[in-house]
Order: sequence, then structure tokens, then C-alpha cells
Amino acid sequence: MHRLSVGQFKEASKLPVAVLLDNVRSLHNIGAVFRTADAFRIEKLCLCGITGTPPSAEIHKTALGAEDSVAWQYFADSMDAARNLKDEGFVLAALEQAEGSVMLDAWQPDTSVKYALVIGNEVHGVDQRLVDECDVCLEIPQAGTKHSLNVSVATGIALWEFFKCFCGRI
Repeated sequence: MHRLSVGQFKEASKLPVAVLLDNVRSLHNIGAVFRTADAFRIEKLCLCGITGTPPSAEIHKTALGAEDSVAWQYFADSMDAARNLKDEGFVLAALEQAEGSVMLDAWQPDTSVKYALVIGNEVHGVDQRLVDECDVCLEIPQAGTKHSLNVSVATGIALWEFFKCFCGRI
């Protein structure tokens, strides 16, 4: 299938996107995000607050080894991670339903900049302090009875949109 080895992955150019997980409690969701981050070859994951970190059998169960290929950092405070990402030149984009949010299908990223996708807790979403720190708030259009998607599913949908716009750069 012509897949990269872990070593080749680490050396390969990356999608100019990072993901910040803000207090994501499910180790399975974290593992699924690792696996999706590998699939779209993002720059890194920032695991914050109560978000679990490797090594973990539960993360590995869904990551299937992606925790070894994708660069990640742990931050006790999500705000520290957000400031660090901004210092590194990332534009912060919260994936959250909020007043003034832009529908993901109507948004066009600036392909000359790097983005950090901020993903919130399964129940409470992105902490309001983080939303306030973000440069844009993106929302996934939905037509069903539920008001939200699973964290890992939402992350995958958003990363796919970034990938479509930036794939020529990796």
C-alpha cells in the first residue's frame, strides 16, 4: 500500500496544522485523534489538562501505533498550549458551536499560514477562555436531532477540510 514507515513519517513534510485537545477525557477518542492525525500527517498534537497521554493501552487500542509517529506534547494548562502555538506562528481555530462561528463548509483557510485546531471536552466543549483566545471559531453544519458530534469524528471531519486545502503542500 506504499505507506510510510514511522521513521519516514517523522522526516516527511507535514500538513501545517496542529491539534490541541482541551481536557478530552476518553482515551479511545484520544487514540482515534492520534490515528487521524497520522492519516493527515499533521505537525503535532497538544494534549492538555486531563487529556491522557501515551504510553497507554487504551490510547494504543484505537491509535494502532500512531502515538509513535505523530509528534505530541503535554501541557497541564490548555492556555499555555494555546500561547505556545501562537508563539510558533499558528492561527488558532476552535471547533465549537458559538456565536459568530463560521460554518466549516463555507470557510476557506489561508494556505499561507499554519493552523491549530482546538478541540474541546466531550461534554463541555472548548473552554470559553480558549474560545476567546482563538482567531476563528469553526462549526460543522449538522441536520439531525443531535447538537454535537463525537470528538474524534468532529476532529476527523475538520482535519479532512484542512487536508483538502493544504494537500498540495505535503
